[in-house]
Amino acid sequence: MDFLNRNRNINRGYRKLDVWNEGIDLFVYVSKRLDAFKEISFKVKAQIEDSALSVSSNIAEGYSRKSLKEYIQFINISLASMSENYTQLFALQKTGKIEEEWFQKYDDIHYCLENKLINLNRSLITKLKDQADWDKNYLIKEIAEKYESDQSN
Repeated sequence: MDFLNRNRNINRGYRKLDVWNEGIDLFVYVSKRLDAFKEISFKVKAQIEDSALSVSSNIAEGYSRKSLKEYIQFINISLASMSENYTQLFALQKTGKIEEEWFQKYDDIHYCLENKLINLNRSLITKLKDQADWDKNYLIKEIAEKYESDQSN
């Protein structure tokens, strides 16, 4: 059954987003592989799964907040979860507990999604800067500086 096309409403609009769907795909890819690793502790596997699941979960939560500032914040949290997940799997690959070939495919999936989230964040910031309540201090310093640089050009 196609669950994404049933019971649609304004609050479930995130299901149309490529980043949300790819976040789910990242979780599935990681989760399926973790099941095969017997030498990795349950605690470590749970942390890795949690950080992977957090990506799509925060995209959905931010979208459903109906506030650009909050949406941007939750996209930032998704990006942070991606960094956490990458670090965990990179460390396991460095110890030889994850095969290099599997990690390379993971890295490709991760990198593509990460770039899409960065671009979504930039797009949302562009929308936000036109609002009357824009506050450059809300965003990380590098993004605020980029905004100021773009405005002077």
